Amino acid sequence: MRPLPEVPSAAARADAPPSGAALVEHYPRLARLGYLVLPHSLSRDRRVLAAHALAQRSLQAARRAGAAEGGPVPPPRRPGRAEAADPGYAYVRRQVLRGALAAGRPLRLRRRPLRAQFPPVLPLTWGLRLFPHSGGADELALEQRLSAVSGAARAAFVLRGLEGLADREVRRVLSDAGVADPHAALLEADGVPASYALLASPEFDPCSLHARPPDLPRRRRYVRAALAGAAALLVCGTLLGLPGEGWGRGALSEPLYARNPAAEAALDPGALRRVPATFWQRSARADFTAWPTRGDRTDDIRLLRRALRVWARPGGAVRTSTTPLTPVGPPMGPPQLLYAGEVGASAVVLFHDGLRVVRYAEPRDADPSEGAALDFARVDGADEASAGALVVSRTQGAVRYLTAPWVRRVRVRDLLAPGRAPHALHRSPDGVTDPLTVPAAAPGCRSWNAVELAGAAAVRLVTDLGELAPARLTSGPPARPRDVSGRAAYDGWARTACLLPAVRAHGVRVVNSWVYAQQSLPEGNGTAQWLCTRAETWRGTGSRVLAQFQAPSGRPRGSRPPGVVAARAEDAAECGTRAPRVLAGVLWKSRGGRWYVLAAGSGQFVSLSTSGGVTSRVRGRLLAVPAGAGDRARLTGRLADGSRVTALH
Repeated sequence: MRPLPEVPSAAARADAPPSGAALVEHYPRLARLGYLVLPHSLSRDRRVLAAHALAQRSLQAARRAGAAEGGPVPPPRRPGRAEAADPGYAYVRRQVLRGALAAGRPLRLRRRPLRAQFPPVLPLTWGLRLFPHSGGADELALEQRLSAVSGAARAAFVLRGLEGLADREVRRVLSDAGVADPHAALLEADGVPASYALLASPEFDPCSLHARPPDLPRRRRYVRAALAGAAALLVCGTLLGLPGEGWGRGALSEPLYARNPAAEAALDPGALRRVPATFWQRSARADFTAWPTRGDRTDDIRLLRRALRVWARPGGAVRTSTTPLTPVGPPMGPPQLLYAGEVGASAVVLFHDGLRVVRYAEPRDADPSEGAALDFARVDGADEASAGALVVSRTQGAVRYLTAPWVRRVRVRDLLAPGRAPHALHRSPDGVTDPLTVPAAAPGCRSWNAVELAGAAAVRLVTDLGELAPARLTSGPPARPRDVSGRAAYDGWARTACLLPAVRAHGVRVVNSWVYAQQSLPEGNGTAQWLCTRAETWRGTGSRVLAQFQAPSGRPRGSRPPGVVAARAEDAAECGTRAPRVLAGVLWKSRGGRWYVLAAGSGQFVSLSTSGGVTSRVRGRLLAVPAGAGDRARLTGRLADGSRVTALH
């Protein structure tokens, strides 16, 4: 095969693009060039198709370049040793080399992939594998040697042997094709024995091919699997694309991927457990299981079905909230329907499954996908005291409650105004209250609304802490907590309520605050109170304890500042039924400007001591020691049994 002479690289790009005939004339040589330079790690079948794809793409690139230049395309000529080289052929050869070299580069995450690095889309053969004619032992040896060198070295070897170019021309062509170090490529190509005549062998001719079938049993398995997958996808797409199934834009629920009879029974509105209106009067339990089914849309099957499906598979358009460590999965069986009705501008559904209360809300007069919400809250272990109310609506800084059937009267009390009488809160016949300002929405903590739920035997005080179940407020020692009543208890809560945001949105069930010590202050500065406030959660863990120091204040009731947090702890046993003791201290400044370390322990302590910046020891459970500004002291106490306890921190 006669080698083709190279064109000077100084030829202008306007003269480079070839005509289609120039490519067709040299197509077999270009395909052979690409086949030899392509990485030999590819199978022979893939190299054949890739070589043809490179040759065909070079034609498209040449045509685009010619159209961009707008100049005449040089006519094709068959080059010879004594003729001027064809600039069109040089152009398309460079394109083939670039693509073949790019196909051997590894894919990198930080580098944009090139088209040649992927298998070609066209040409494509179905049901056949194409191979060049087999050669002899010499061709096989050359194939192995070429596979052991880099793509640039293969290109240099092929340009020397197939194209008949001198080393100077080879370096220029490799440089134009994007090779970073053509000289190194030539040196590596020198290591391949110069069997240039073998490059013209049919072994390396991708235009003279044998056709063979692929692995027919494997192909049949692939075809059957593909047909089964397509059929399953079509059926699922048809079923799940039906109205209300969740594949539309702004869907409320995700598609159901697996059919489970028990799970589907739990999503049937007809299977919901409905409690009669008078069942609570004869029920052995006074909790959420005794609540009757209420609301003006309890027979709205479409609303109930949407609520159940969103509960099981909430879509991306649904706003979801949960109390800490509350499971958010679907119901294990048909849940109890507590309420379904219109509250304000929303349609609301409340469910109870024994462990959780679940609230679904959607706009009443708009597309359900525009503003749907789903809330989960744990209420396991509820009793009559903690199952008095649920939040049915919270919008624009206002909250509405659904009260228990045994609640006879609902009143609102401002905790920061203990001397002010509570006022009545109206309820609908279904037990839904009028809107009430959310306590945390009051700027500057100038008021804190709590709700009194009056039953047949007790009046319980609850407040909203940002969850479905309001938190119950109590007072008294941990062993005997009681409902808030009396002037002293209300005065204590008046200076404690503004500390409640510290336990907001933590799944709080009850907050107990009690005065564990009173202390006469030095220099006749009055009497201070020490309080311990403990917030218990529905899940049992995550309790929070605050030790307060409430100094005397000359302000009138209702305007006194909140207590100072002397210590706080999480998941601590102090101030609870298991360890009903607490010890805390503060650095306090008298009205005369002198500093003291003050400390107080509950009734279990018989002596207190400090060390560190201030050293002292006293008998009893109260301590007042002169100190300096900024002094830090370690506080410990001794119990009646002789054990030592450190201060809450």
